[in-house]
Amino acid sequence: MPMNEEQRSSLNAPLIGVTCDGADDELGNRQRNHESGISKLEIVDELKQQLWLAGPLIAASLLQFCLQMISVMFVGHLGELSLSGASMATSFATVTGFSLMLGMSSALDTFCGQSYGAKQYHMLGIHTQRAMLVLSLACIPLAIVWANTRSILEALGQDEDVAVQAGIYARFLIPTIFAYGLLQCLVKFLQTQNIVFPMMLISGVTALLHLPVCWILVFKSGLGMKGAALANCFSYWMNVLLLAIYVKFSSLCTKTWTGFSKEALHNIPYFLRLAIPSALMICLESWSFETMVLLSGLLPDPKLETSVLSISLNTATTIWMIPYGLSNAVSTRVSNELGAGNSKRARLAIYVVLGLAMTASVLVGTVLISFRNVWGYAYSNEVQVIKYVAVMLPIIAGSNIIDAVQCVLSGAARGCGWQKIGAYVNLGSYYFVGIPCGVLLAFVLHRGGKLLGSFATTILRRVFIPRFGF
Repeated sequence: MPMNEEQRSSLNAPLIGVTCDGADDELGNRQRNHESGISKLEIVDELKQQLWLAGPLIAASLLQFCLQMISVMFVGHLGELSLSGASMATSFATVTGFSLMLGMSSALDTFCGQSYGAKQYHMLGIHTQRAMLVLSLACIPLAIVWANTRSILEALGQDEDVAVQAGIYARFLIPTIFAYGLLQCLVKFLQTQNIVFPMMLISGVTALLHLPVCWILVFKSGLGMKGAALANCFSYWMNVLLLAIYVKFSSLCTKTWTGFSKEALHNIPYFLRLAIPSALMICLESWSFETMVLLSGLLPDPKLETSVLSISLNTATTIWMIPYGLSNAVSTRVSNELGAGNSKRARLAIYVVLGLAMTASVLVGTVLISFRNVWGYAYSNEVQVIKYVAVMLPIIAGSNIIDAVQCVLSGAARGCGWQKIGAYVNLGSYYFVGIPCGVLLAFVLHRGGKLLGSFATTILRRVFIPRFGF
């Protein structure tokens, strides 16, 4: 959609239309004809740019996610019940909080990314401040929900002992949600400017500090699983503080962060019109996986099924951070190029990232299968748990290949401002196909947690890929 002069000056409506026919684009830049093709030099250049972005983004995503994973690992060595409770609480927190914060902040992929491409630098700070305000307010009702985790899980039919432990863990996790929302806004602010190495380094420092903090609070202070939750809180707030200091004093952010402005209080409904579909797009996918953990509590031997499926989904999420980093890279590339009016280069970015995602997922799957018999020891000393995890890992490796394609296409959609379409696709594929098939196999055909966790992962892409027509 062409922008009028008012939109150009403020970029309050940053969803810039895509010109695909080689005509003059919205900013007056002449695109080459589609028939002229794409040169090898362009492909190599795009590949270098995406690897330069994706490497630090993958590392930063893994390091940030490791905070939760490390905490669950420490709790796992307190016993099977503690592991089940912490895993259930983490899954519940992801369903009701973390995925929502991540999804709403993803609106900045479009707003900040296209603003940066259009050289409306001051708008990045405005969009980010607006997002920080909205997400912080959204955390208040989420904190109330987390405070009542035990009652909610018991009402859903979960094992009473597991629900009690999950309720304790979730209460001590409450301060983390406020830090997580602010963290995601700062991450998007820097990412869309291609400032990724400082973000990676800060995430690395935080993860290194998290290990001794978690060890002290879990084993030395006598707090047990409560200490693991508090360690999460400490580390996420530390990450926020370090990133905020960098944004404030870095010379790279002088044009994009000009201090707090009252302009951030304006156009909040417009932000929500993209933030809500962004949240739904990510939450619908995330909720489907976490629903598997909740359903596993209804299977025979719920402690075993919940522990194993939580470990499996934790592992799946860990390796998913690789395509997620690629997803963020292509989102930045697409939004920047569309903001500058270069639709052909945006399309090339999508083709390149698909090749990268497929290659990475095959390599990761091979490694995962090779270590399937020892991976369970990282979470538990129970032989039954370790053997069950070994059975699950090949399923995860196979589904990761398809999920990698989905993930990078989701990033392209965020860069284009197509979050609403992505939300519809995720709703239909996961909730009308994936989860019903998993429930049928697990509870009707009695195939257990192995197939309960696999279907929601693999079905989606048969719908998503043709829908976007890339």
